[in-house]
Amino acid sequence: MPAAEVREVIFGYGHENIQATHKTTLEFTKDQRLSKKGDCIVSVAADKALADLTAEFKENLRKPHAKLNMTIEADEITDQVKALGSPQLVLTHLTDIVVRKSDYVCSRTLAVHADKAAQDLSRGLVEKLKNPEQKVKITLVVHV
Repeated sequence: MPAAEVREVIFGYGHENIQATHKTTLEFTKDQRLSKKGDCIVSVAADKALADLTAEFKENLRKPHAKLNMTIEADEITDQVKALGSPQLVLTHLTDIVVRKSDYVCSRTLAVHADKAAQDLSRGLVEKLKNPEQKVKITLVVHV
């Protein structure tokens, strides 16, 4: 029997203050505003946060050995991030989605042990993300 695969698609926008220089996390937020301090944020005005993801997606992401593949797209430029789910995930935050290289879990955490943080994303993609008009598509696929 093939492994289950559950998908979520989130749409957000770029922002002129996107730095994408954080060493251990990357984040998408529903917030419209972004200060230069938010160096892990790679998309604002997202149409979903953790609380908005389907029960099926969350359930699968909490299974032991769940793997998350994330694709971030802006026009024709894409980047991939691989991370792990965890039975400890809460997945309830109302505005944010954070992917971490560490195993730290809080209400904002989507996945842990990621192979990339904000600073590791393609600089071509980051340049696109600095445009407030830029629509961003984030595809999350969990495999168990």
